[in-house]
Amino acid sequence: MRAMWSGSISFGLVNIPVKLYSGSQSNTLDLDMLRKSDLCPIKYLRVCKNDNQEVPYEEIVKGYEYSDGEYIVLTDQDFENASLEKTHLIDIVDFIDEREIDTRFFEKPYYLEPEKTGPKAYALLREALKRSGKVGVAHYVLRNRGSIGILRPLDKVLVLNQIRYAEEVRDAADLKLPGDENLREQEVALALSLIDQLTVKFDPEKYKDQYVDDLKRIIEEKAQGRTPAPQAKQPPPPKVADMMALLKESIKQKRKEAA
Repeated sequence: MRAMWSGSISFGLVNIPVKLYSGSQSNTLDLDMLRKSDLCPIKYLRVCKNDNQEVPYEEIVKGYEYSDGEYIVLTDQDFENASLEKTHLIDIVDFIDEREIDTRFFEKPYYLEPEKTGPKAYALLREALKRSGKVGVAHYVLRNRGSIGILRPLDKVLVLNQIRYAEEVRDAADLKLPGDENLREQEVALALSLIDQLTVKFDPEKYKDQYVDDLKRIIEEKAQGRTPAPQAKQPPPPKVADMMALLKESIKQKRKEAA
């Protein structure tokens, strides 16, 4: 892996030099846009809306439209000045119980590796987090954007999980949601029984991106001059007419699979 950022973790008066690596990768296929008649690749141009002229990349600047048609141009120095003192700092501001964090806030993981001068301090913070059962809430700047993340230990590595700010999470209050006044205890008991039968230890390797795998298979078959076989259609889900009957049948099928 190649480091995408260098800086340090600020832990009280302790400063831990670290490198930051992406902890995730995209599993999507890189598809090109082609002209249908001759499969010529499509080239995208940066064109001015006013005169339809192509604009060279070196002449492009970033701007914010603060009123209709009026822009304020922001330079690289402006982005630096917006949080200059924290540009290369993962600043731990609080420690909390990770269970208190709503899962909607989690966004992207990063791995942190200590620089040559930081292994002992890195190990100290990692061990302290493990024993305390807490995680650190930290501010940092990445790609000219101020972010907030959760710093937690995972085996020997410190993981920085980027989380969303509160204003980035939508409120569900406007949704039309059912209450529980029409539920019967027998239905709840059967649902709990089905959940119990389907409960396993979490293994991320078990879950595959079937859609991407199918696309890869289709591409390989077409490359070999074969016509891809269509996937068997899944039967439509049964309509909810008798919840008790559906739950009982689900439990029955699960028991057959386990036998």
